Amino acid sequence: MTRNLVRPFFPIPPQEYQQQYLAEVVRSFSTYLEQMQNPGEGRNTELVLTNLQTDDSGLETGALFQQGGFVKITLVDMPHVRGSSATGSVGSVTVSTP
Repeated sequence: MTRNLVRPFFPIPPQEYQQQYLAEVVRSFSTYLEQMQNPGEGRNTELVLTNLQTDDSGLETGALFQQGGFVKITLVDMPHVRGSSATGSVGSVTVSTP
């Protein structure tokens, strides 16, 4: 494990059912689930991110993506949808050559 987590203790089962044993197993699984759902801390002196997608489509909140050379963080209230583009025009231009 890279997050310095203490592994939960899973007791050896007794020959016959014991309520205390089941309570210890449930407690160990609860600890394990809590550890797996907590992303933990991160400190880096160097970081290389490769193959980041260019929009936040399908990413969870807090995930990284790149857009226009900038690394961005996925937020719930600021979508960067795939295929978002626009064009426009004003008037017309005529070019004549002699």
